[in-house]
Amino acid sequence: MLAKDGTGFMNSPSSQAGVNAAQIEAQHARGKLTARERIELLLDPGSFAEFDIAADAGSDPRDSGDSVIAGWGAVNGRAVYVHANDFTVEGGALNAAHARKIARAQDMALSARAPIVGLIDSDGARLEAGVAALAGYGEIFQGHIRASGIVPQISLIMGPCAGTEAFSPALTDFVFMVENTSHLFVAGPEIVRTIANEAVTADELGGASVHAAKTGLCDRAYANDFEALKQLRRLIDFLPASNSGGVPAWPSFDDVERLDPSLDTLVPENPLQAYDMKELIEKTVDEGDFFEIGEAHARNIVTGFGRIDGRTIGVVANQPMVLAGVLDKDAARKATRFARFCDCFAIPIVTFVDAPGFLPGLAQEHGGLAGGVAELIFAYGAASAPKVTIVTRNAFGGAYVVMGSKHLGRDDGFAVNFAWPTARIALIGAGSGADAGASPHAAAARGYIDEVIAPRATRKRIADALATFRRNA
Repeated sequence: MLAKDGTGFMNSPSSQAGVNAAQIEAQHARGKLTARERIELLLDPGSFAEFDIAADAGSDPRDSGDSVIAGWGAVNGRAVYVHANDFTVEGGALNAAHARKIARAQDMALSARAPIVGLIDSDGARLEAGVAALAGYGEIFQGHIRASGIVPQISLIMGPCAGTEAFSPALTDFVFMVENTSHLFVAGPEIVRTIANEAVTADELGGASVHAAKTGLCDRAYANDFEALKQLRRLIDFLPASNSGGVPAWPSFDDVERLDPSLDTLVPENPLQAYDMKELIEKTVDEGDFFEIGEAHARNIVTGFGRIDGRTIGVVANQPMVLAGVLDKDAARKATRFARFCDCFAIPIVTFVDAPGFLPGLAQEHGGLAGGVAELIFAYGAASAPKVTIVTRNAFGGAYVVMGSKHLGRDDGFAVNFAWPTARIALIGAGSGADAGASPHAAAARGYIDEVIAPRATRKRIADALATFRRNA
């Protein structure tokens, strides 16, 4: 078991093996846990089994794999593979043996059909490793590619991640960072200052807030190592072990038949007034437990995981609180990436629609709005995972089509489309003089909507639809 030492960090005899006390103290002084402490917090107590403990290249003692720890264990009883840079050894820097350990962990996770987690805290490549380090990165990249869509891949950046190393987490399904202590960039501040003549700090260049809000590379940022590892365990509980393992089912204390009368008045009578789509999501999923992905980026669309009747669902939802819920290039790409992950792992996609259209402007058109939306169309249209879509208010123009409409549900998957009585489905937005026939009943009469439902029954109707899919699968 772990116990806090005088610094407030968790320690155990195993976490100190082979590591100089001064190096541990220096790591703690940076506000960071050691690699072994992180692994012990991530995995169930006593479940970690390390491999290649004494890995080296044989003849060259400089090519030791002691700067990374790798093995497998369990999160709430489910198998997980993990590799963690040990910053107390050569700054966690990579050489050939280090790369081989990560590549082996990737191969083992793929073979076992289990998720793999990388805890990244590395100064990059060891200079003395030379081109062998580049070859090692190439093998790791190829490992990501082989595992893509087969087992979940998660990166938690807990320190520096620079140079060629930066491409590795970008190849994984989810990326999390720790505020103030983690940084990701291809070229660091010194290089930027020298080559581009730009003075910038590590935080400004590639800190957690930059990648969470601006680039969208970081799915969530956390205050410290403890919180990041705790939330990573929570995420893993939502994820299937592999693309053939089926969504996990956990005991639920929430009545699947539950109705919520407060939803009947969620949409304001004033069509220009905003409301919080997250309230609907949290009142729909089991116990209100919603794990949002990409919370700080493209906030006009919400993506994340919840459960219905104990089983994982993926949620994609327009957010009227931000830009009235319009789709722009960043929102489209964020939704596309998430929907594709769900489809790869047969996670049902539940879409809540309140989309008045697309964001106009030169920046959007030149930034690739059409291409971004086309990717979203492809993601929905090609998905064979179950799809349940609920139009709550606006579904105007092309935004109606691309947000999980029935017209994109004709693959070999299962698709059901509901609408609330407050829904308006039309070619042009309300108030344009061309929105006649926008009633959801008119869309239902054409077969575009399966049923107009009472808002209070949203959870029950989603559960019924997904249960029908499971019976017919």
